[in-house]
Amino acid sequence: MAQKKPLVVVTRKLPDAIETRMMELFETRLNLDDHQLTKPELIEAVKSADVLVPTITDRIDAAILSQAGPNLKLIANFGTGVDHIDLATARSRSITVTNTPGVLTEDTADMTMALILAVPRRLAEGERLMRSGDWSGWSPTFMLGHRIWGKRLGIIGMGRIGQAVARRAKAFGMSIHYHNRKRVHPDIEHELEATYWESLDQMLARMDVLTIHSPHTPATFHLLSARRLKLMQPHSYLINTSRGEIVDENALTRMLQRKEIAGAGLDVFEHEPAVNPKLLELDNVVLLPHLGSATLEGRVDMGEKVIINIKTFADGHNPPDRVLASML
Repeated sequence: MAQKKPLVVVTRKLPDAIETRMMELFETRLNLDDHQLTKPELIEAVKSADVLVPTITDRIDAAILSQAGPNLKLIANFGTGVDHIDLATARSRSITVTNTPGVLTEDTADMTMALILAVPRRLAEGERLMRSGDWSGWSPTFMLGHRIWGKRLGIIGMGRIGQAVARRAKAFGMSIHYHNRKRVHPDIEHELEATYWESLDQMLARMDVLTIHSPHTPATFHLLSARRLKLMQPHSYLINTSRGEIVDENALTRMLQRKEIAGAGLDVFEHEPAVNPKLLELDNVVLLPHLGSATLEGRVDMGEKVIINIKTFADGHNPPDRVLASML
């Protein structure tokens, strides 16, 4: 007798190739109009599903998971970060959680490097001026920015993405510095010519550009607090393509308004999709709508990892990208 296909509920629209493959392999419910599921819709999903495929826009908290039906045994997250899933409650209900690590490294590093270039050179400000029709021509002192060659880059979080950013920045002539929970292998330090700072505070006070590549956890919430942000130099720039909650956004906004730091490049925000309206008024900040991993190739790679995790789990094996092992 053929094995019964698991019922997989997907919360957002995924690339067509991924949805097609899911339909072939599983009993799949898709979100064809890509609306963000409401809490009642998420509850209905976990009541009926064998596998839930959520994204960062879905808050899978204790209230949702407490309504889960007995068949829900796997949450195959479409994304690397799992801070939107209550892992403790999932563990208590013997639900395995997987994610999609490794496939977004190069895309996110590309976007980070783009912001490292865009903010000091005032690219977004210049583009807005061109569209306004107010450009009157070149002059020697017009819209002067700053070169990044020879500047010190401080990387907060030297994992896969942090190292990929370091390789790009080194090619642009930047001096690589980093703070991490653990010092990386000496071979990596040698390759990147990277300087390790055990003290984040000391590093913050000495860098020209800071970029964040840490996960959002209770320990990293407001890691860059108002106190730490004030350690940055007035000529320095802050780049964040990681998680908005890591930075005290209100404190950062005040500092940008007062020119206490030179500028910022932000692809993530503390209360997404809401953005502090005062940020929108500032010329010394580049704002992007969470585009760090937004490539077709990256999204397909993420979907393929989700499929592998589901198929492996449905076949009775441990999925390769477990965040939380089932208690069964």
